[in-house]
Amino acid sequence: MGRPPRQLVTREGIMRAALALVDEEGSGALATTRIAARLGVKGPSLYNYIAGRGEIIDGICDLIVAEMELDPGIRPWTAALDSWARSYRAALAAHPNMVPLLASRRTQALGALQGYADAFAVLRAAGWPEDHLLPVVQSVEYFLIGSALHLESPPPPTPTTAELPAGLDPLLNAPPDFRQLAFEAGLSALIRGFEETLHSLRP
Repeated sequence: MGRPPRQLVTREGIMRAALALVDEEGSGALATTRIAARLGVKGPSLYNYIAGRGEIIDGICDLIVAEMELDPGIRPWTAALDSWARSYRAALAAHPNMVPLLASRRTQALGALQGYADAFAVLRAAGWPEDHLLPVVQSVEYFLIGSALHLESPPPPTPTTAELPAGLDPLLNAPPDFRQLAFEAGLSALIRGFEETLHSLRP
């Protein structure tokens, strides 16, 4: 007997093809017909594995979250938060075309939900009250997503008129690594602020 035919399509294969498509061509290219073409099949055959575009986006989100690392063994909790934030930003930076899509959707991907659970566990162990867990984690996420959205933005414009407001030297003479400098300053300020907040909440 001959070998059974090779399976051309799997759910994970669909998600990886979709992520590669968005990485290369932008979120506007995300369509089942385009994904199917990459896999060498017809578009309708994908619906044997996925329900629709929303499920594809959630699957891509799981792939990106899998690139993030939150090590609950890192101590103190501020170091764990710092490490997680850097890993999170690196994962977003590797897939900048997906950032607007992820930012515009309510979190439903299982991997992302597990990431929340892990982050809450780290904060809980540090003594954070339950009603502060989500605000702390999401404030870090808002900062990281905003930072990632600007990773691909053009540098500050060259002035085209002499009639500019005074005092714009920091903007007009921004160093090449100004985005990284802004990230470092913002993350450091966030974590210091969280430390002070937790200290004030303790008896």
